[in-house]
Amino acid sequence: MTDFNSDGATPAPAAQRALSALARNGADQEALTTLAGCDVLLPDPTSVVGMPEDDEGADPHSLSLPVFEQQDGARLVPVFTTESRMAQALPQVQRYHRVPLSLLAGNWPSDDLSLTIDAGAPEAVTLTAQGVRTLPSLAG
Repeated sequence: MTDFNSDGATPAPAAQRALSALARNGADQEALTTLAGCDVLLPDPTSVVGMPEDDEGADPHSLSLPVFEQQDGARLVPVFTTESRMAQALPQVQRYHRVPLSLLAGNWPSDDLSLTIDAGAPEAVTLTAQGVRTLPSLAG
């Protein structure tokens, strides 16, 4: 896998502790604040089988979100705390971007998109668009 924006920092320990705390208590503000300040791995949708390729002439400074539709019609964007968790959930992903969760949340595009952190993991957390948009204020 290729990390296009890696500074070598490993986001896993703090983010995974926060996810564990949120799995036990979804209203844990300290865990939400910790999570809001973490970097996450955003799969590059052009590396996911069945996802459309980037449009020619697209803004090179913007990211395309990988949007998956569930059987019930719910649409979500998955992000991950580690390469191994991403590989378990989306083995077909070849590339990703490391992004601050608060930056991603601050530019959340739609009220009908949810964010799932570490899909497939026991402590996976899904936030509604409203919940996602609260993260930047928690990160400071």
